[in-house]
Amino acid sequence: MPELSHIDPRSAALLVMDYQVDTLTTFMTPAQSADAIACVPDLIAMARDVGMMVIHVVVAFRPGHPEVSPRNPLFSALKTYGMLVAGSEGAAIHPAAAAREGEPIVVKHRISPFVGTDLESLLRANGIGTLVLAGVHTSGVVLSTVRHAGDLDYRLIVVRDCCADPDAQVHAMLLDIVIAKQAAVVTTAELAGALPGRS
Repeated sequence: MPELSHIDPRSAALLVMDYQVDTLTTFMTPAQSADAIACVPDLIAMARDVGMMVIHVVVAFRPGHPEVSPRNPLFSALKTYGMLVAGSEGAAIHPAAAAREGEPIVVKHRISPFVGTDLESLLRANGIGTLVLAGVHTSGVVLSTVRHAGDLDYRLIVVRDCCADPDAQVHAMLLDIVIAKQAAVVTTAELAGALPGRS
């Protein structure tokens, strides 16, 4: 398991992924949703305070979901129910994780934020080598991002208390066994200890 060491905020970015109304309310109970969002405002504030780049990642489709292949069972279900349409209430970022003016928002049409987006160009242009990940769901965007970014040789940190999944057992197994092989899996408090002036 990768260990957490000092983080230089100038070469790190926080990715706040899929913290959208539909992902939090449709697939999770109200209690799960409340737990999922509880620590995210503190994490975002901490990143901003130390000058770390904050990037918001959302999934959104055009009306009619023309980006969704019928061979994609997960996103076909979103199309069937008309979910996550760009500009809709359900596709909006939850207010607790809202972007500030000037913070990039990466719009994706797949699970991984690296597929079909300009995320990698954005990271390279800003000299980013370390990614701090928070997201909903652990079995979806978090796992996919870890796999993709790991293959691109990014240093990865996954913030345990800012990730959530409807299945608690899957969530724990992924964080403790699968994701832990490629990323340092830490709490918000542990992350603070690795940032300058926050220990």
